[in-house]
Amino acid sequence: MTPDALLNHLDHGSLWSTPSGLSIDTAYERALAVRQLRIARGEQPRGYKVGFTNRSIWPRYNVFAPIWGSVWDSTLTLCEGEGSVSLAHTCQPRLEPEVVFGLRATPAANATLDDLFEAIAWVAPGFEVVQSHLPDWKFLPADTVADGALHARLVVGRRTPVRELTGSADGLDSLLAHAQVSLLKDDQAVEEGQGSNVLDGPLRALQHFTQTLRACPGAPDLHAGDVITTGTWTDAWPVAPGEHWAARFTSPLPGLSVRFTG
Repeated sequence: MTPDALLNHLDHGSLWSTPSGLSIDTAYERALAVRQLRIARGEQPRGYKVGFTNRSIWPRYNVFAPIWGSVWDSTLTLCEGEGSVSLAHTCQPRLEPEVVFGLRATPAANATLDDLFEAIAWVAPGFEVVQSHLPDWKFLPADTVADGALHARLVVGRRTPVRELTGSADGLDSLLAHAQVSLLKDDQAVEEGQGSNVLDGPLRALQHFTQTLRACPGAPDLHAGDVITTGTWTDAWPVAPGEHWAARFTSPLPGLSVRFTG
C-alpha cells in the first residue's frame, strides 16, 4: 500500500483488496506521505480528527487505542446547525456525533488542561463521517491509520466561544464530560451517548492527542485555526444518501443535523 495507492482508494471510494500489512509506525509514515500528496495537489489541511477515543467500542472494532489523521478543506463543512453533505466517493460511510474544538493558539508543550483552555477559541457539536476501505469494517489498528484515520467528512455546527461557556478548564472539562447526546435517524432514536465516553471527556481526549501528535516523527504541530474532533460519543452508524440525521445535545452544546446526498 504505497501512498499513491492509498490516495487512489480515497479518491475513488474503492475497497482495498487486502489489509495493509503495515506496522503502526509505518502506517503513520504512509499517512503523512499521503498528506503531502494532497497538499501538493492543492488541498489545504484544516486540522485533525482523533478517533477511537470511545473505549466502549474498542472490542467491537478490534482497536484498543486512539488514532489521528488530517481534516481537509475538501472534507470540512461549517454550518449553523443544519448541514448538507455529499457521500460521493466515500466507502462504507458511517456517522459519529462528537465535540469539535477550534484553536486560537498553539498549545504549550506538555499542555495541561489549563494550557489547553487558554489555546481553545471555540467549541461546537460535530458529525464526522468515517469510512473504511476494508470490507465489512474488518481491520487491524495500523490499517485504520494508513486509511486516513478513517476520515471522510466533518460537519461542524454552531461554534460557541469557549469563555461564553465557562471561565476555567475544570469548568469546561466537567460541562463536556457530563453532557449527553441523543442520535436520531429520520426522527427515530438510534442511540444515546455521553461526553465522558471519550477518554473521560473531550478536553482530556484533546490533551491525549496533543501528546501523541508531538510524539509522532514528522508530524506537523498544532496551529491557530486548526479544527480538532475528539471522538464519537456513540457507535458509528451506517449512513446513505437521502437520510437525515440529528444529534440533540444537552447543555452546553446546541443541536446539529445533516442531510446526506449522493
